[in-house]
Parts: sequence; structure tokens; C-alpha cells
Amino acid sequence: MSARENNREVLHEGRWLRFVREQGWEFIEHRDVRGIAVIIAVTRDQHLLLVEQIRIPLGGRVIELPAGLVGDGVERQNEDFAEAAKRELLEESGYSAKRMKPVFSGPMSPARSTDKYSFFLADGLCRENAGGGDETEDIQVHTVPLAGIHAWLREKREQGFFIDPKIYVGLYVLEHPEVV
Repeated sequence: MSARENNREVLHEGRWLRFVREQGWEFIEHRDVRGIAVIIAVTRDQHLLLVEQIRIPLGGRVIELPAGLVGDGVERQNEDFAEAAKRELLEESGYSAKRMKPVFSGPMSPARSTDKYSFFLADGLCRENAGGGDETEDIQVHTVPLAGIHAWLREKREQGFFIDPKIYVGLYVLEHPEVV
């Protein structure tokens, strides 16, 4: 156990999350997860891959970039981040990628969580199946033309969908290749 872990008080521990207190701060951490891979994937015909799924904490459907946990479960504890990104992209969207180029990593919500996002730019996409996630997920796949993405997102927002801000991070990366 590290010195930092010795200074933590576990307030509650669930199946997937742990709620802790350290130096007066209360925050959550994923149990047995090393990070979250977020994938920016554009098809050959310039469509951005997005996924839609219900998010119970928000009580509604959310439009997001494909993403998923890295190192969740014993069998994946040493999983490479790029391999996790490939696995999640295929599972959620039905597209495989030849390569995952790391873009950057950063905190999800630095005052509330220990989670860190690692963004990847997918290259060499090929449609393998319909996607939709694993047996615990109900994911709908959207391939949205980049030329009309902002209008499409605005329309979805007006229809009552939540739009994950990471989409706008992904669009910024696509519009500013110098950040990669």
C-alpha cells in the first residue's frame, strides 16, 4: 500500500466505484481501472462515428464519442491503452481500426474523480459489424457527416439528448491537427 493510499479514508465501496476522502477532499475512483480510452474516428467518406446510449445518472440518452474503460477486470488488468481503444471502438461502433494514434491524456473531472481520459485518433477504419456494445449496453451508432456535424448536434440537443462535451474536444483535434 502506498503512502497516498494510507492517507485515504474509504467512505463507501461499491462493485465498480469507491468513494474516498483525502486531505478534506471527497471523490470517486474506479476500482481496478487504469483509465478511459476515448476514440475520435472518422470514416473514409468524412463521417464522425458517434454512439448514443442511455445514461442512468442523467436520466436520458447521451450522444458521445466511442469510449471505454482500460484494464477493467482481471483478464484486462495489463491491457494496453491503444488496444483497449481498438476493442471499445469495435464493440461500440462495429468499426475496426488499423491504428490508434495517441492524442493526449487528461483528467475527467479533477475535483470529483481520479479518472483520466486518453484520447486516440483512429486510422484505417473498416466496418465489421453493426456495433451496439456488449450484453450490458444498448448502443445506437451514428455516422454523421463532418460537414454538417454542428447542425446535427444542435438538432439532437433540441430533441432532448445530452451531448457529451468530449465530442467538441474531438472536433477541435480534427480541426487543429497541430495538437496531435
